[in-house]
Amino acid sequence: MSCGFARFAFSLVAYLILLFSFGAPARAQAPMPLTYDGAGRDQKLLALAKKEGTLTWYSSVAEKDVAPLIEPFKKKYGIQVKVWRGSTEKVLTRTLAEASAKRYDVDAIHIGAPELEALHREQILQPIYSSYFKDLIPDAVPQHREWASTMLSVWVQAYNTNLIKKEDLPRKWEDFLNPRWKGQLGIEAKIQEWYAAIVLDMGEQKGIQFFRDLVAKNGLSVRNGHSVLNNMVIAGEVPMTLAMYSYMPIAAKNQGAPIDWFALEPTIGRANGVGVARHAAHPYAALLFVDYLLSPEAQKILVDLGYVPSNTKAKSPLGDLRIKLIDPVLTLDELDKWTKSYDAVVVHPVKQ
Repeated sequence: MSCGFARFAFSLVAYLILLFSFGAPARAQAPMPLTYDGAGRDQKLLALAKKEGTLTWYSSVAEKDVAPLIEPFKKKYGIQVKVWRGSTEKVLTRTLAEASAKRYDVDAIHIGAPELEALHREQILQPIYSSYFKDLIPDAVPQHREWASTMLSVWVQAYNTNLIKKEDLPRKWEDFLNPRWKGQLGIEAKIQEWYAAIVLDMGEQKGIQFFRDLVAKNGLSVRNGHSVLNNMVIAGEVPMTLAMYSYMPIAAKNQGAPIDWFALEPTIGRANGVGVARHAAHPYAALLFVDYLLSPEAQKILVDLGYVPSNTKAKSPLGDLRIKLIDPVLTLDELDKWTKSYDAVVVHPVKQ
């Protein structure tokens, strides 16, 4: 090789190195991770979400409540929300079917906590962060952070105010064993999750024995449907129920019915929540929508619609009541066990 050619070759290599080091366009910066919690997070998220401009939301929220909930978001951010609404079971089924078919239409999913946990197990959701996580009630966000609780279904005790005086109400669960409550107590036929949570809080053996003793000593009138049971309390056919969705006696009381509620500890709640799909086409708009649903603004809307909020900054219709959330993992893994136990102990009691 001649000295001239060698110098040419060296010069060419040096030129190419300089070209690709300095002259080539810079590689696009990676998008902000949905778990980012650093400086300027909210501003960055807003800019990215507005750039996407739309999101698709699958939800089990009652149809009448969809518009009051999403319209303020659309107006505030100028981001469109396409909604597909159905029961929790239908939303879960559709989401699983589309994921199996590798069809990625959904961006944000709002259903019950056990169903969200099922989507986590199927790797359909992705980890997220919200500035509002710190304001939520305990256990509102699972450790994997793939969804967050937005609102709660809470069970309280309800009673007929014409038949039972407030000062005579039980103050702890064991008070229900008092003979004065014989023939006066009712319970819904399909609240295995609530039953499991109460039993486990007492200690499984002790808790199951408590319900056996209660059924044997004072009896429990088992009814199908919370609405039916709520109406029976109002009518005085069942003077008191051990567990009732909180919004039912509250609404009936506000309409002048002779019913009121109280809450023994532990007060059990089931969460509904929201997550972002792993293959979301509009992940930033979806995450901004999650932020919105967890914010005091949207939480107040949920309260006005009759829901119990998950954000402690929102004024709850239940006041400062401490709520213990049902573990959705328990529901997924042990529901059959607790269904059989509830049936054998409460619904169709088996003599020991």
